[in-house]
Amino acid sequence: MTQGPPEPQGRLRPTSGASLAIAGVVGLLGGWLVRPVMVRLGATVPLVSWTQVLVLVFVAAFLAYVAWHTWQTIQVHRRRLEGDRAVNRLVLARACALVGALVAGGYVGHGISWLGSASELADERLVRCAVAAVAGIAVMSISLLLERACRVPSSGSDP
Repeated sequence: MTQGPPEPQGRLRPTSGASLAIAGVVGLLGGWLVRPVMVRLGATVPLVSWTQVLVLVFVAAFLAYVAWHTWQTIQVHRRRLEGDRAVNRLVLARACALVGALVAGGYVGHGISWLGSASELADERLVRCAVAAVAGIAVMSISLLLERACRVPSSGSDP
């Protein structure tokens, strides 16, 4: 008689550093390839605008607010979130952490592709890529804080 799969224990592991590193490396390679591929195709290399940077900063600020609110609700006030809200916040945190790593790597790679370029706009693009990469790292870091805020306290007393 065969037994079915073991019962799930209801525990999730935090987002691993390896998955974030892989996302960062994939972003780095993708960002680095954008310029040479576009030049080879005879197309215009995409610009990095301040709007892109501001969107990343806005996302980081929004995530920071959600993380703070979640931390206050679960850790400080010891209240429970509705099941769907808790899962949604956890999924948001994990997805944004991976995307933040991917985006940060992409901007670093794109910036690296401009190093040593004789283009007039190379320095400007390097600065914008650097600031966008920092904003991507902020999105990733704050997402990890949100993921941590979603943890239920391990104390024996349930609220």
